[in-house]
Amino acid sequence: MTTASAPLPTQRADLLARLAQPHHYDLAVIGGGATGLGVALDAAARGFSVVLVDSHDFAKGTSSRATKLVHGGVRYLAQGNIALVREALHERTTLLHNAPHLAQPLPFVMPSYRFWETPFYGIGLMMYDALAGKAGLGATQFLGRARTLACLPTARTEGLKGGVKYWDGQFDDARLALALARTAASLGALVVNYCPARALVHEAGKVAGFVCEDADSGQQFTVRARTVVNATGVWVDSLRQMDGEAIGRPVKPIVAPSQGVHIVVDREFLPSDHALMVPKTADGRVLFAVPWLGKLILGTTDSPRQDIVREPEPFREEVRFILEESARYLTRAPKAEDIRSIWVGLRPLVKPQDDDGDNTKKISREHTVLASRSGLITVTGGKWTTYRAMAEDVLQKCFATGLLPTKPAGVTNQLPLVGTPQAPVQHRISDAQGLHSYGSEAAAVLAIPGAQTVLGGGLTEAMVRFAARHEYACTVEDVLARRSRLLFLDARQAIQLAPVVAGILREELGGDPQLEAFLALAQQYLHVPL
Repeated sequence: MTTASAPLPTQRADLLARLAQPHHYDLAVIGGGATGLGVALDAAARGFSVVLVDSHDFAKGTSSRATKLVHGGVRYLAQGNIALVREALHERTTLLHNAPHLAQPLPFVMPSYRFWETPFYGIGLMMYDALAGKAGLGATQFLGRARTLACLPTARTEGLKGGVKYWDGQFDDARLALALARTAASLGALVVNYCPARALVHEAGKVAGFVCEDADSGQQFTVRARTVVNATGVWVDSLRQMDGEAIGRPVKPIVAPSQGVHIVVDREFLPSDHALMVPKTADGRVLFAVPWLGKLILGTTDSPRQDIVREPEPFREEVRFILEESARYLTRAPKAEDIRSIWVGLRPLVKPQDDDGDNTKKISREHTVLASRSGLITVTGGKWTTYRAMAEDVLQKCFATGLLPTKPAGVTNQLPLVGTPQAPVQHRISDAQGLHSYGSEAAAVLAIPGAQTVLGGGLTEAMVRFAARHEYACTVEDVLARRSRLLFLDARQAIQLAPVVAGILREELGGDPQLEAFLALAQQYLHVPL
């Protein structure tokens, strides 16, 4: 895979035609989030034949709703989970190296308002540096009051003693997921969105494939494979139950969903390229204020949720918590009317079998890989930062259970993703989105009609056409939520641009770009439950 390769076409008719061809794959993945796409990429890079399907768009669920941090997990260090932090710090550096146009280092500052906070947290963060070793992004620094305010100019000054500066990473999660999908496709994998798996295929008590269905036409396809991987995130238990019923072995749920809310406001509330991090708020949670794509993300929460919905809505108390805690640390506190977009992600936390899942803060953030009696491989839990290590663990499980012949690991450790530029990246992820988000493919975007027609929010007509031709986009939501991140940044502006985007998609793809559905969804991203 070279970064200068011409972008592959993603015409849906061609993808479905390939899906219809009789073929016995080595590996079939259900689920197109970070985990499933990472598995598909790793397997394809090792030379296996791979197919992946997703019921909706790639990264439609949890994988587009992260806090946008590529991190080792400072709070996991406080919990004593050294192994998880060490692995995540290694994977952090790998991710930043393999997609520098989509993932970059970011400095964080913890402001101190009590005399003991700077030395206490500073010592902990020096341990964080020590665990990172050569994979560190920068040394932890103790800051006085003046330097803290230089980094965080709108931090509350009353009682400010100083602060601690440390380094982690940030990224564009949905576009990184798309880069994983497209890189896997460049290595021969067939990846298809909007194609839900409707049933598993069993032969002699063993899973042998699945039946999937084109969400638009209803056409069904039977996919056969030596190995089937269930990588459906918070929805893994549905597929596990389907598998268990087929072989007469009911299963216990393993996922305890946790909800994280994120609020987006203008950068004027923290005009800095440094992020603010509060390690312990009034109720013991962590608070972030992260500059991202020209805006500021405030979050997050960690609330148990029993129902698993495609578009979860924030709880009133979560929104109040974020706004009230922000007011404790910023000179000018954002109010409900300042919110540009509000969105929720569900975390697939893996609970112990004797746990009721009510306290999600104490449930492990590590991932789990299981093999059922039928041979169905399930992976869930974990975090975006460790997607590559999770994929290697899935492949290792396939080898250990005899489902696939062993092939050496490490092939994705230095595999640049689609769009990785050869020259050093000049922009920051905190900068407003634009042509630089495409990395080495910027020239390909500029070559498409409409490159000079600016629609707004960093989006051009050519970018919409590129999304339809080369990035698997089918709907207005695909373009404005995940190819462009405008829905997550400014829902009102996304609503304004939606009719124009719909018109371009009709020209490119024909069919229904689902404009009305997007307009209804965007209203949800504007709704503030107070």
